Amino acid sequence: MSTNKVIPHSLLSDFDIDLFKSGKHFRLYEKMGSHLVTLDGVEGTYFAVFAPAAKSVAVMGEFDFWQGNDYQLNVRWDSSGIWEGFIPNIGKGTLYKYKIHSNHNGQILEKADPFARRCELRPNTASIIWEDDYKWADKKWMSKRKDVNALNQPYSVYEVHLASWRRNVMEDRSLTYREMADELVSYVKESGFTHVEFMPIMEHPYDPSWGYQLTGYFAPTARFGNPEDFKFLVDKFHQNGIGVILDWVPSHFPEDAHGLGNFDGSNVYEHPDPRRGYHQDWKSLIFNYGRNEVKSFLISNALFWLDLYHADGLRVDAVASMLYLDYSREDGEWEPNMYGGNENLEAIAFLKEFNEAVYGNYPDVQTIAEESTSFSGVTRPVYTGGLGFGMKWMMGWMHDTLEYYKKEPIYRRHHQNEVTFSLVYAFSENFMLPLSHDEVVYGKGSIIDRMPGDEWQRFANLRTLYTSMFTHPGTKLLFMGGEFGQTTEWDFEGSLPWHLLQFDPHKGMHEFIKDLNKLYRTEKALFEHSFSGEGFEWIDLSDSDNSVITFLRKGKDSKNDLLVACSFTPVVRTNYRIGVPESKGWKEIFNSDNTKYWGSGVSNSKVLKTEAVAWNGREHSIQATLPPLGVAVFKKK
Repeated sequence: MSTNKVIPHSLLSDFDIDLFKSGKHFRLYEKMGSHLVTLDGVEGTYFAVFAPAAKSVAVMGEFDFWQGNDYQLNVRWDSSGIWEGFIPNIGKGTLYKYKIHSNHNGQILEKADPFARRCELRPNTASIIWEDDYKWADKKWMSKRKDVNALNQPYSVYEVHLASWRRNVMEDRSLTYREMADELVSYVKESGFTHVEFMPIMEHPYDPSWGYQLTGYFAPTARFGNPEDFKFLVDKFHQNGIGVILDWVPSHFPEDAHGLGNFDGSNVYEHPDPRRGYHQDWKSLIFNYGRNEVKSFLISNALFWLDLYHADGLRVDAVASMLYLDYSREDGEWEPNMYGGNENLEAIAFLKEFNEAVYGNYPDVQTIAEESTSFSGVTRPVYTGGLGFGMKWMMGWMHDTLEYYKKEPIYRRHHQNEVTFSLVYAFSENFMLPLSHDEVVYGKGSIIDRMPGDEWQRFANLRTLYTSMFTHPGTKLLFMGGEFGQTTEWDFEGSLPWHLLQFDPHKGMHEFIKDLNKLYRTEKALFEHSFSGEGFEWIDLSDSDNSVITFLRKGKDSKNDLLVACSFTPVVRTNYRIGVPESKGWKEIFNSDNTKYWGSGVSNSKVLKTEAVAWNGREHSIQATLPPLGVAVFKKK
């Protein structure tokens, strides 16, 4: 007969159970999970797990040959549903799971620890006892990041899928975290981006999910190294002046047997009603946002990455799927809320609490919503009725822009509104302009693959698209490969086609992105009023006959104002008159048609003198040469 080898012990003596049960405990990772402790001079590990429907919970692992009989945790007396205990003489690196006997239907389950700091490499599924004493070297970055991440600063994001950014060809594997700390960091810095965004790096079992089906919410994936290695990568970015944004997935989770689903034989984490707890598109489970313990779990997880991993922001995936009860559901497949509407009131309340907790604890970071609907106030403060996000992806701009650029230039005169309409609502939210991974998968091809014309025109079109994007109000995001004109659809199992950089069009495109990022970072008019109408003024949006638009980007000081002229046809337009504010003249400071970028070199080499000729409703104007399929940017002399 087995003897219990768990010593009754609690790290929760100062644990506020009321906070946990009210959904307000946001540092659960400090107490829950496995923690190395010393009890009466004996080293070992303390375990705590939430399993309210369990009859018994045991820790099983290498130390008991995975039997799950001899190490029974004790349920707390306070009706919290937490099981805990101390096991002597097991420590860092030990594999373990919880063996749960449920009160429901006699189920016996073997589960990974929801709070595990490290997990086994797939296909193995055990948790690993892990704590580290990593010494951060990013004190300078952390002390100034409030200024770096402010909404009136440049914010140019390079989105990366770590497994497929670059591979070690000789060993046919992805790079490790530490290899990326050399190669990826230097590349992002050279390319001029201010931030990098990682598609989910939390542990996930299924590669084709790209990381969006999480089972280890508190563990960086073992695919590229251990937790210290990932901290080293973040640290290296910070030391090089680059912020790190993490994709975060509170919208759904997979049904894998070792994961959160049916955790103790009951619906601990998922909503019990399949109309609200099962996502039909992704064949995954949806969190129960009305359960307070789940809110504590999720918000604790968000703060965990900001706290222990120094993340500078969280991009929240699939927010639209959380906001609406009828998201991707037919009539009869969803139930209205208490007011008869389709809004998920519990999810909305959760998102508000999440943002309040993040900004209340880390006011120097940003949260970014991937939200594709017209839901009002996504980036407005919670105290004004908004959801409280810092930024929101501008999906309307992305869709309209890509639709426009797919058209042959001869037809664009009939679709001018597709490149101007975004300014109608550009300041209704704090928008980020995304050209993300979602635009280069599922048969869509690469971005440049959408561009019409011969090779020269395709690259000219792409440079025009990017320049109009970077001079448009809002922050920017570009998925890896787009910066050098990748010509094939993204392959998550492969590597970016780095060989293309030996060819002039692609080499020119990368040089172009470097200079475009430099323009964006250095010209205050492009970021000081990113989310305010003060920063933008149309000169002429109606010249559809020539497929030309002109506008001003304006900074706090008018001397920094920029004039942007976009020409969307392969025609050189000489002596093109543009109405301008009164000044001595305008000097071209950027031209997407530069020969350095594999352009044709049509430019304005001399300062354009301002003339007292009324045009575009202004008393003064200039005459400029507009490059074919290009954008010219001018600054006051």
